[in-house]
Amino acid sequence: MMSQGKPVGGLRVLVGCEFSGIVREAFTRAGHYATSCDLVETDIPGSHYVGDVRDILGVGWDLAIFHPPCTYLANSGVSWLYKDESRWDKMREGAEFFRTLLVDTRDIPFVAIENPIMHKHAVEIIGRRQDQVLQPWMFGHPERKATCLWLKGLPPLVPTNNVKEEMLALPKSQQQRLHWLGPSEDRAKIRSTTFEGIAEAMATQWTFERIWEWNMKKDAHTESGYR
Repeated sequence: MMSQGKPVGGLRVLVGCEFSGIVREAFTRAGHYATSCDLVETDIPGSHYVGDVRDILGVGWDLAIFHPPCTYLANSGVSWLYKDESRWDKMREGAEFFRTLLVDTRDIPFVAIENPIMHKHAVEIIGRRQDQVLQPWMFGHPERKATCLWLKGLPPLVPTNNVKEEMLALPKSQQQRLHWLGPSEDRAKIRSTTFEGIAEAMATQWTFERIWEWNMKKDAHTESGYR
């Protein structure tokens, strides 16, 4: 249950498993203190920790947004589990890492984890499915790519610029640009980069004030159900 005192000021934001800096910079522009973290350097200069995100989970973050690797968790690749038995151990490792970010972050009051739609084997390990499914066309990008969010203490994102009709008028190769990307050294990085419209929605909608108001309404609704 949220405190009755209304908070003010910016958030201390950790953006885990992000090399692009797109989400970090969106929060920085919105007046928050944001740091990204990944095993590699950031593409955009800024506050960035190179290393395992689990090393810095307990240093006083208000909000954490994680983008854990999805290679072995995504439903789109589930058939490969049955073609290559070695992928099962990698899937379990990836799902346990995801679960750590979801469950072992009790000191961080607000958490969002982003991944594609998962297959059932990963969901069984993680413990639950997503709270929200987004599409880029909801945020100004005329493309399809289902993005799921697992949320703790955060309101679902509200679409900011619906361009579905414009997207539907495009060839499928443009609608699903990321799916049709040809082989390259950067293909995985391009496919995993957060759309700027979604990053901006996170930064402008997940503020202290909006989170506080949403949780107060949620608490009031929950309490009214017991009366």
